Amino acid sequence: MADASRVRLDRWLVAARFFKTRALAARAVAAGRVEVNGERARRAKLVGAGDRLRIRRGPFEYRVTIRAVAERRGSPAAAARLYAEDPEARRVRERLAEQLRLAPALRYEGKGRPTKRDRRAIERLRGE
Repeated sequence: MADASRVRLDRWLVAARFFKTRALAARAVAAGRVEVNGERARRAKLVGAGDRLRIRRGPFEYRVTIRAVAERRGSPAAAARLYAEDPEARRVRERLAEQLRLAPALRYEGKGRPTKRDRRAIERLRGE
């Protein structure tokens, strides 16, 4: 019989809303972006209250301690009650988010094909 106080890591990650689907959670665990108690884990690892997780999503890193377990995805408020986030890690993540928001966006400034005027300028530079 299954222990109700422990649940699979991939299911808990979805229930806590770190990932939208179990497939995405499993892929992140397999890629080594999720650690349980400082060690790389497999997606079927059973986690319970008191376990410490380190989750990397893009440039952000979450350090959380599991408070409760759940197998099904619920409301965001219910998901937030499943874990306690490390305050220092949260400050670092929020600071990084602010820096990324303020950083100039790298984007293509060209508007497609050169105009006739642009083509003539290019021809002049080539000496044609």
